[in-house]
This record gives sequence, structure tokens and C-alpha cells, in this order.
Amino acid sequence: MDSLGRRVFLRDSFAMAAGGLTVAALPGVIANPDSEPHILFPAHPRERISIASYPFRAYIVSPDNRDRDTTLPGMNLLEFPAHVAAKFNIHNIEPHSRHFTSLQPDYLDSFQQVLQKTRVRAVNIAVSASSSFYDEDDAAREKAVDYAKRWADVAVRIGSPGIRTHVATSRNSPPNLERAAESLRKVAEYAAGKNVVVTLENDDLVSEDAFFLVKVIEAVNHPYLRALPDFANSMLGGDGDFNYRALEAMFRHAYNICHVKDGETNDDDKQFNVDLKRSFDILKASDYRGYCSMEFDAPGDPYGPTSKLIEQTIKYLS
Repeated sequence: MDSLGRRVFLRDSFAMAAGGLTVAALPGVIANPDSEPHILFPAHPRERISIASYPFRAYIVSPDNRDRDTTLPGMNLLEFPAHVAAKFNIHNIEPHSRHFTSLQPDYLDSFQQVLQKTRVRAVNIAVSASSSFYDEDDAAREKAVDYAKRWADVAVRIGSPGIRTHVATSRNSPPNLERAAESLRKVAEYAAGKNVVVTLENDDLVSEDAFFLVKVIEAVNHPYLRALPDFANSMLGGDGDFNYRALEAMFRHAYNICHVKDGETNDDDKQFNVDLKRSFDILKASDYRGYCSMEFDAPGDPYGPTSKLIEQTIKYLS
């Protein structure tokens, strides 16, 4: 067996041993593009929890991390899996695209080896983007599609079953359903061939309005394009009723990943809190079985609040 084949075999064997994936759901195993993704999710509440790297952005050293605070201790993304396991006794992570030091094969292989060594799974990659899927310019839309495809390839390399692709705003167009659906259909079809689930998150009140994303997902109508419900992002307008209706709409299309938080802070550092129990009631009513990624997002130390979110999540999932 050559070295690449051995790496793939070890990666796949680890994923099966960890209990998070079946052979048919392993990233990189060619799937029938018309078939449903099949991920064997863990049932125990703690094993369903993931830790996003985004809350720890002030600590993570990488060339593209604009949020690094050099007054705080630093760590490379390669150190993050062991750090999460030691600090929180959690063995699932959701790395952010800006926290990767490199996308070169040797770096990604090193990351995968770290995951194997620490017995930590990357259950999703949160991908940031600058080009818009609904831009009026064909070349800009194609750039957005190619960028998302590249991260689907990264997901295969590190053994992640999914990516969250950001729907960026466009300077020349308001959100456009037809163009967004056309672009994301291409991404979903490509990712399906890699057995990687693509998710859209209600992360922006304009370009990623929950009800706009639901329309896009329904227009594409592809089993590998799903929703990533965030508990509090739709609360930034200050309308609680809107936030919970948005969460319900997103969970109807969710599959593998959601973001758990008890509030969100806007650009003016104003805090908007949500009812965590009500949010989990919506999750359970939808029969959602996927991972719950802890994504505390407010100024200050993320460690204590993340530990609290873990305790609350276990309580509400039990």
C-alpha cells in the first residue's frame, strides 16, 4: 500500500472506530449524488457536543486570523484538538477556515494525524468567504463556487463529513434566490461526489437571512445541501419572535451540525440573549440527531462560558 493509500486507510479506520461515521458516510468515499448522506451520529449527549474554534480566535495563531490577540497565549490549530480534549473532555471540533495555517497537503495530513493521535474528530469546517454566490458578475459567482469546492476537498483530506460555506454579501446585488441556488447547486453536486455535506448558516441578517437560506435550500433541493441553525444569530435584530421562527425554519432543513449559544453580541458590543431551553425544545421537536457545536460569541474569556454551555447542552439533550 502506498503512503497516500495508507493515510486514507488509517483515516477511515479511525473514523469508524470513533463511532461517528459509517463506511458509506466517510468523506472521500464516492457517494451516489442522488442519495441521502448517511452519518451514524452518536446518541450520548456529551458525544454529540463539538467545540468550535471560533470562540477561541483570540488565541489561535494563523496567517489569516484577523482576531488574534497577541497579549494572550497563542496556539496553532494543530494544538487545538488536544487542548479541547484536555480542557473540556470533548472529542469533536469544528475548525474555522481562517485558523488553518496552510492548505498544503503536508499540513492537512499533519492535522489529520493529530486528530488520529488525540482521538478527536473534525465534525465540520466553518468556511468564511468573500465572493458572493449571488453576485451579478458570473466570474465572481464562479470564484465563490470554486472556493467552496476547495474546502470540500480540505474536508476530505482531514476526514470532516461537512463544511459550512458562508454566503457573502454582494456590492452589486441584494440577495438573489435564482443566482444563489444556481451556484450552490454546483457546490452541492461537487460535495456529494466527495460525500461531504454542505450547510448554510443564518450568520448574517441580510445575505444569510434564515428564511432566504431556506428558500435557497428548497430551490436547490439536493440532499447534500442543508441548514446550519445558529441559536442566536437571528436575534441580532432584537426580535425574539423572529429568532425562534427562524430557528424552527432552519431546523426543518438541518442534518449534521448546529451552533449552540445563549446569546450574540453585535458590532457595538450590545448583547442579545436567547432562551436556551426554548431553543433546545425547537431542536428536539425537529428530531435533529446531529452535532451541537459550542460557539460562545461575546467579549471576554470563552473558557468558562463554553464549559457552562456544555453543561446546559448535556442537560437539555438528556
